[in-house]
Order: sequence, then structure tokens, then C-alpha cells
Amino acid sequence: MGNIFKVILGAIFAIAAAYYANTLMGNNPNGTFLVIAALFGAYMAMNIGANDVANNVGPAVGAGALTIGGAVVIASIFEASGSLIAGADVVGTIKKGIIAPTAFGGDPMVFVYAMSAALLAAALWLNLATWLKAPVSTTHSIVGGVLGGGVAAGGMAVIAWGTMGKIVASWIISPLLGGMIAAFFLYIIKTTIIGKDDKISAAKKIVPILVSIMSAAFVTYITLKGLKHVWQDVTNVISFLPHTKKPTMGTALVFGLVGGIITYLIVKPRVASKVTNLTNSRKDLNTLFTIPLIFAAALLSFAHGANDVANAVGPLAAVNDALTHLAVSKKAAIPFWVMAVGGLGIAVGLTLFGPRLIKTVGSEITELDQMRAFSVMIAAAITVVIASQLGLPVSSTHIAVGAVFGVGFLREWLDSKNMKEKQQSLYTEVEKLKEIKTALKNCTNEDPAKKLDLINKEKAQKKVVKKIKKTLRENYVKRGMIKKIVAAWVITVPAAAAVSAIIFFVLKGLAA
Repeated sequence: MGNIFKVILGAIFAIAAAYYANTLMGNNPNGTFLVIAALFGAYMAMNIGANDVANNVGPAVGAGALTIGGAVVIASIFEASGSLIAGADVVGTIKKGIIAPTAFGGDPMVFVYAMSAALLAAALWLNLATWLKAPVSTTHSIVGGVLGGGVAAGGMAVIAWGTMGKIVASWIISPLLGGMIAAFFLYIIKTTIIGKDDKISAAKKIVPILVSIMSAAFVTYITLKGLKHVWQDVTNVISFLPHTKKPTMGTALVFGLVGGIITYLIVKPRVASKVTNLTNSRKDLNTLFTIPLIFAAALLSFAHGANDVANAVGPLAAVNDALTHLAVSKKAAIPFWVMAVGGLGIAVGLTLFGPRLIKTVGSEITELDQMRAFSVMIAAAITVVIASQLGLPVSSTHIAVGAVFGVGFLREWLDSKNMKEKQQSLYTEVEKLKEIKTALKNCTNEDPAKKLDLINKEKAQKKVVKKIKKTLRENYVKRGMIKKIVAAWVITVPAAAAVSAIIFFVLKGLAA
């Protein structure tokens, strides 16, 4: 599918969202701004699909558990399902409390300009990041957009610096937590299965336990993040559950424990049956992790759709509420059409533009197989659960990418002995090259045959040295990708904020 055709299809979706918004406002004199916000919201949703969803399915694709086509289908279905089934019905109009409500002076139109600017700025930044193959946080993008619009409306005094400090902290906390947990699980796999002489027997015992831990983590994660918006509906149907506003950590852990036990009872006999047809090789044992990876990709996508769709539709819902009630509210209801714009937009963006970032996360940071990808996926779920309990600000994007980094760096560390041998070999070969060069320098023109022989030896030795140097440069984690991604993380909030402020003044000027 050509890039121009993809852009045309994306534009058709955005225009359809804008057209529907136009039919809702009737004779409202400010209805044009809902049309504009719907256009921006659809664009934002597609960019979330293109960038953020890669973290959910990229490791499974990189490991070969899913094709890109299969990943796109699974993620699209579960992202849309998560947003439409378990997405929020009410959203905070001022995202994450990063600016004070006084920024808008009670003027709903100033608020509308700021939210519209936030949507477009975040979408533009995500679009650029996707083009640059840099997975970034969509939450941070919209936070930056709201920050820029708020500051443009009310000045620097309206910034909630405590909240901004937590966001900055998440740049460090998220990837470190994800990386350490992923490295821990990969180390467990290497020492308890791959490092054993009888890998088959080891896998028969350990794999069901690992898959059960993953299941428990994902059930807990889905309960906390995927069901929190519909928890009261769930408790009305299942009356014996605690009638709380949202699921507690205790309830989620109980669900996770039950899910883990059921998974163990199902998986243990299946693994025992399957290993009888496998050889005692890593390649064969990798296949035991294929189905868990597919389930993980689906569950991550569902939770992401339920939890993060507000990044796309929150400001759009806020604009809709402000124009409908001509007031700035702290909370705004999310109409079904707005949720549909978010959910379907994410699916459209993933389908049209997602493969670019899926490849980056799956294969362009470090080489993944099923065992390594399994470690990444389980780390993503466990990190979110830990962060929720500790109240730490984390980004799902930073967690997933940090987990990929952690897997790669563990591989480097485990291979450090081999690297030292290569370095010693390089030193030896360089010394040989020096000896040849010295002999060539001292060789006179009176012995042309000897000189030609030394020249040929020098060329051959240079190739040997060059080859060893190349292998030393081929790290398990591509350093260039680290620099690019970390730089993109750091500038996400200020970049989105700066663009948002500019767009705010443009919109305000056009309305004057």
C-alpha cells in the first residue's frame, strides 16, 4: 500500500469524524470548533495507533511469534475493543492536573482553543516521532500539548510543578524498572532452562511456572487498568465482589492468583505433551513461548485501548462539553461517538502506519527471540502493577522499550567473556600488523619479490584486524537507537508544549 494512499485513507477517516461532529452542533455559533477538534482528535488517535501500539506487539513480531499482518489484526481488534468496552465514560478535562483551572479565566472558548491546540500539537509530535522511528509516550505528548496551551492562555504561574516533576521522574523510573524486570526473567530462563544439559526436562518444569506468572501478572494488570472504568458495572453483575469505585490492588492480586493457578493447570500437561516432540535445542524450546506471546500482545492491546484512549479523546470530550454547556468543567462525559473516534482511530493508524514502529521495537533495538520477547512482555505487565501499588508515574512506552534495552544489555553482560577474548585477539592481530609494516618499511627495493609478499601480507592482515573491530562494534543493543529514543523522550513534553502554544495563538487569532 503506497504512502499517498495511506494518507488519503487516514484523511477520509478524520474528515468522517469531523463531518459527524458538524451534524451534532446544529446552529451553535461555535460549532466549527467542535469540527476542528474532531479532526484533530481523529488525527491524534491515528498517531497513537501508529506509534504507541507498537510496544504491545513489537516484541512478538520481532521474535517471530506473529507476522506484522497478524499483529496488526490482533492489536486493532483488541485496542478498539478495549476502548469501546472498557474505556472511560468520564474524563478529567485538564489532563493529569498539570495546569490550574484558573488558566482559562472561566472562558470556555479560551479552554476550547487550548484543548484543540493540545490535540494537534501532540498529534504532530507523534507523527514526527513515528517518521523518525522513535517510540515515545503518547501520554507525555498530550501532557505537553495541554501544558503549552495552558501556559499560552494563563502564563507560567498556572503550571503544577509537582505533577511535572513526577512526569520527569517517569523518564528514569519507567525504563529502569522495565529493563531490570525483563533482564531478571531472561536470566532465570537462561540459568534454569538454557544453561542445563537436559533442557527438555528443565523446560517441562519451568515453562508452566513462567507462563503462569505471566498470566497472573496480566490478569492483575487487566483488572487494574482495563476494568477500572467499568468496575461498578462488573460489581453490579457479580454482587460478591467489593463494591468499590475501581478495583483495589488486593482484588486484582486475588484475580491474578486465580488466573495463574488456572493457567498452570492448563499449561503443565500441554507443555509435557509438546516437549516429547522437541529436540534439546534453544530453537525448538523457543516455540513453547509462542502462544503466550500472542495472548500477551492481545491483552496488552486491550488494556492499552481501555486505559490510554483518553489521550486521544479526552481533550475532544472536553471541547464537546465546553461547547455544549458553555462552561469549563473539571470532568466531562465521553459520548460514544467520541470514544469511537478514539478506538477506531487507533485501529486505523495502527493498520496504516504502525508497521514502521513495530519493526523498530521488535528488531531494530536488539535481536529478539521468543524467550527474550516473553521476558519483555512479562516485564511490561509486572512493572505497571508494581508502579500502581507504589504510586509511581510510569509510561507504558518507556517500560516496554526499557525492557527491550534490559534484555539486550543482559545479553552483552553474559557475553562479556567472549568480548574480552575478541579484544585480546584484536591486540594480537594489531601487533602482527605492526610487525609486517616494520618489515615492509625496512625492506629495500633490491628484493622486489619479498616486498610484494609483505605488501600482500599487510593487506590480508588489515582485513583480519578490520573484521575483528567490526565484531567488537556490533553490540547487542544498538547505541544509535538508544541515543535517538532517549533524546525523543526528553524533548517530548517541551516540543509538544511549544507547538501547542503556537497553535493556541493561531486559533485564537482566527476566532478574533
